[in-house]
Amino acid sequence: MAVRERLSGNEAVAYAIKQIEPDVMPAFPITPSTEIPQYVATYIANGEIDTEFIPVESEHSAMSATLGACAAGARALTATSSCGMALMWEELYVAASDRLPIVMALVNRALSGPININADHSDSMGARDSGWIQIYAESNQEVYDNFLQAFPIAEHKDVMLPVMICQDGFITSHGVENILLVETDSVKQFVGERNPEHYLLNAKEPMAVGPYAVSNYYMETKRGQREAMKNARKVILEVAERFEKMTGRKYGFFEEYCLEDAEYAIVIIGSAAGTCKAAVNKIRKETGKKVGLLKIRVFRPFPEEELAAALSHVKTIAVLDRSEMFSATGGPLGAEVQAALYQAKADADVVNYFYGLGGRDITVEDFEQVYSKLERIAKEHKVTDKYDYIGLRK
Repeated sequence: MAVRERLSGNEAVAYAIKQIEPDVMPAFPITPSTEIPQYVATYIANGEIDTEFIPVESEHSAMSATLGACAAGARALTATSSCGMALMWEELYVAASDRLPIVMALVNRALSGPININADHSDSMGARDSGWIQIYAESNQEVYDNFLQAFPIAEHKDVMLPVMICQDGFITSHGVENILLVETDSVKQFVGERNPEHYLLNAKEPMAVGPYAVSNYYMETKRGQREAMKNARKVILEVAERFEKMTGRKYGFFEEYCLEDAEYAIVIIGSAAGTCKAAVNKIRKETGKKVGLLKIRVFRPFPEEELAAALSHVKTIAVLDRSEMFSATGGPLGAEVQAALYQAKADADVVNYFYGLGGRDITVEDFEQVYSKLERIAKEHKVTDKYDYIGLRK
């Protein structure tokens, strides 16, 4: 039976960690993820869980300690944000190439500079090619549910890759929402125990983890990571199916909202999807215009074929990025979506807009204007503002 509660996104993640009860959690505080290790440390101090918390001197050390614990055979995780993850940069690649099933709670925050502590996706999108699976949440409920699914995905024998569970800083991390929690016994049964096949503390199998790879071996390592990422597609859906049987809550690579008959669609990631849904409801009720939304949940591995199929009937598409890429192709999400549509030989006109950088608000009215632009483009087949900023001060 579900347990009704009101929690912030950070509290929800910490509670999920409490229920999973990992072996080791190294962490270093950074806004807006600081509350997560604080809550977990409190659970440990109160004797509520038997997890080893390791206070470290930096985020680089946090990920290094997590790597070591995971390689030794422990179930290990950490939490960070923004510049903290940037300080882990070297270790992100090591974790993925060593095929270590670490889970990281990433509370999205703009990267410096200029210094900013509010939400955008520049931190996680900067690490999109590091070899980590990336799963994003719209709400507190989703970040909790995603976190419960993370270890079964990461530790699957056909995957063995680290997983990054992302939520928007302050918007969901500190905002309190009603949430349905899974009973702890059910969580433990769902997540299971980690039983590594190879690990450093196995005296019967002496081994090295993360040795220097000469040119004769490096490419094969990368190929192995790619195959694991491909395997993750199937595993993510299998874990989601098991989760639905336990909770009734359905997850996939993305969510389609009023998309089945939509002529104009927005593709987006994260908490702003909730505001976009409100705009969709308003437009459909007041004008009857067929607008829809596709909200990306799994960004790595990117669901190219499934996304292109879901958007195949749409006339015009706006892809909204919450991070810059300073590229002629637009933002990171825009580049991925357009590549997927190109491969599928889609006919839709596509535009790419930037929004919410550094935590700037996006409103229902902003989304209404985007849909109006899409309607105009569909009629004129003329794109004059392919890359633009929403809510930019003049």
